[in-house]
Amino acid sequence: MLALSLCMMVKNEERNLPRCLDAVGNLAGELIIVDTGSTDRTVPIAARYGAVVIPFDFATVDFAAARNQAIARASGRWILMLDADEALDRASAPMLERLVALDHNAGYFLERHNRWSDSVAPTTDYVVRLFPNRPSYRYRGRVHETIDASIFSAGGRLHKTGVRIDHDFASDPEARRRKSHWYISILTQEIATDPGDVSRLDFLAAEYHQLGMFDQAAEIAERIVRLRPLDPRAHLFAGTYHLLYKPDLPRARADFIQALKLRPGYAEAESFLRLIEAGQPSAISRPEVADR
Repeated sequence: MLALSLCMMVKNEERNLPRCLDAVGNLAGELIIVDTGSTDRTVPIAARYGAVVIPFDFATVDFAAARNQAIARASGRWILMLDADEALDRASAPMLERLVALDHNAGYFLERHNRWSDSVAPTTDYVVRLFPNRPSYRYRGRVHETIDASIFSAGGRLHKTGVRIDHDFASDPEARRRKSHWYISILTQEIATDPGDVSRLDFLAAEYHQLGMFDQAAEIAERIVRLRPLDPRAHLFAGTYHLLYKPDLPRARADFIQALKLRPGYAEAESFLRLIEAGQPSAISRPEVADR
């Protein structure tokens, strides 16, 4: 059995795909690429690299279903999931190989370095992109799809790593705004279908925030607190909106105090509270919103 399969879903990625595949090189024993309707040279480029290309009907938008189709066709013991606009840092290859060789029942967060544009500083986040190929490990969510919950529910663990991937966001702000509005529409549909899936609300708040629609993001943050009253991060985020974007100092103070009750020593909540108590909330600058 192969050790590692690279799985991808793509559409019209002729410019990005070679960089992504070159960076992986011979780390993966097979390349499984699900194509959701490319009209450029994406498919022949993928075939040139020896990839198995699987056409996928994307009439109903469902990113999780497309990724899961790739996983279902993979024969490797482990899956590396990448997007075409991401590239593995080759210096991370030995660490990735060691994780695969350990063969633990765990998913691994990779360190993703996001380059937005010349006017916005790069950001770093962590995404689960390396995991065992098990039937119960599947993505969930039509957009902002994640595999974390299925790994947890199947008894696996999640670990942060120093394996790095570089991510280049599209540079057209208007295209990114259109994408955010599109995602909001789909997320709203998902929430209506399954009101109990609170994770969709987190992503909905993030999309409103990216668009600068802070009142709507604040309302979603307040809703999340009502649904997850024991989540300190939910109280922290609600407090941040009440402090910076929808000013209400008494509510912000209450949010941060509750976050600290739930997580004693919560550094961010303590920092915000100190500024409020010192009468210096204006000393806090809003995080810059980067268009997606």
